[in-house]
Amino acid sequence: MTIIYRGPSLIDGAPIVVIAIDSARNTKTGRMVQTYILRADIDPREASKSGADASICGTCPHRGAATDDPAAKQAKGRSCYVLLGQGPLVAYQAMRRGVYPVVTGHAAIAALGAGKLVRLGTYGDPAAVPSYIWESLISAAAGHTAYSHQAATSGAAFRPDYMMQSADTRADAEAAWGAGRRTFRVVASVADIVNGKEILCPASKEAGRRVTCSQCKLCGGASVAGKSIAIPDHGPQRKRAA
Repeated sequence: MTIIYRGPSLIDGAPIVVIAIDSARNTKTGRMVQTYILRADIDPREASKSGADASICGTCPHRGAATDDPAAKQAKGRSCYVLLGQGPLVAYQAMRRGVYPVVTGHAAIAALGAGKLVRLGTYGDPAAVPSYIWESLISAAAGHTAYSHQAATSGAAFRPDYMMQSADTRADAEAAWGAGRRTFRVVASVADIVNGKEILCPASKEAGRRVTCSQCKLCGGASVAGKSIAIPDHGPQRKRAA
């Protein structure tokens, strides 16, 4: 468990932190170096509730709407599949206690990912972080996955060469394909997958979970030759656009 970046968000300049954790706890992804991108100064639940998570999630529509409802624990209508009270909160609290060492420099960061599978943005959008951090982390890795909603966000480090463009509608996906980008799209059902352009996520329940993400390695942007990926909605509130 290591801090590999502490500095301004490329989305809005607010303080953020990136924590890398080598973990096998996620049964869908398998063993990977998971990376949590967090506000460095705000509990992730409060960041969601107040809208301050824009620093690490940008324009993602699954953030929900900020609310001042005293009974709310996160943003209203949040449909992101990441449960804030689990991994993000644990990582944030440990970071605030000073548990994690800080690693800087290409060689040291590269060593964390060497020979391993790496997930850029287990929580948070990797485009909020300077590219050189990810370039180092995956430089000697066995493979990686990355997804971003920030293709149109000024200043964000969206890199289609190694990030999948998150698409929320078929129109979004078609625009990305026209620009030569690979997409990851959440659909209402398998029937919505576009033949010839997309394939069903092999790690999904609908595909029989025949592989983990660490075995599949298809979600590496243009660094991987292959069709775009689609998965039926698996978020906790199941309100995603198709």
